[in-house]
Amino acid sequence: MKTLKAHKLIFSSDYPDLDSVSAALDALWKNNIDQLNWEGFDYKPIVRFSIGYTDHEIMLKYLITEDYFKAEKTESNQNVFEDSCVEFFISPADDGIYYNLEFNGIGTCLLGTGTSRKDRRKADPEIIAGIRRKTSIGEKPVLERKGKFEWTITIAVPLSVFFHHKIKTLRGKTIRANFYKCGDMLSIPHYLTWNPVGTPKPDFHRPEFFGIVRFE
Repeated sequence: MKTLKAHKLIFSSDYPDLDSVSAALDALWKNNIDQLNWEGFDYKPIVRFSIGYTDHEIMLKYLITEDYFKAEKTESNQNVFEDSCVEFFISPADDGIYYNLEFNGIGTCLLGTGTSRKDRRKADPEIIAGIRRKTSIGEKPVLERKGKFEWTITIAVPLSVFFHHKIKTLRGKTIRANFYKCGDMLSIPHYLTWNPVGTPKPDFHRPEFFGIVRFE
């Protein structure tokens, strides 16, 4: 099981602009999403991410290089996993509930909660609207393009997004999580994970295979 450290970031304001967040995350260690777990899905984009936090938000930056890029979904809770998509699944407590946060290349977000794939409930779009995000692509939809393509997305997730849990602080906490990259409807679909997933076929909704994140 993989373990990573999330460092506390210091800014001059409680909710710094995303350019400042992006620069701070650039200075942190980059973790690789590089696990190929399933036979028949051998295509492997280059995917790295960094993670930090403040008293108010978890902050993530993904850096991706891939041969196929698509970002067609524009409305919250659409199937962004069909596009070029990065994902963050997090289980903040030991009650079995986890959150799946999924983002396509233009920042469209799907947010669900539950204890397994079978009981997912999508969050209210008003909650999703509180997740700050900025991508190198912009906000306009993009039809699939082929050829080596680089993009980034910076994300600031307020602690209030984890609405089943009242998280007052992350400092000193150890939580379980996994980080993913996928593209279900690209010319060549792919499914990459940070922590390995030991299932017969692609399935990100397996909290038993989450790794560990320590908030320092």
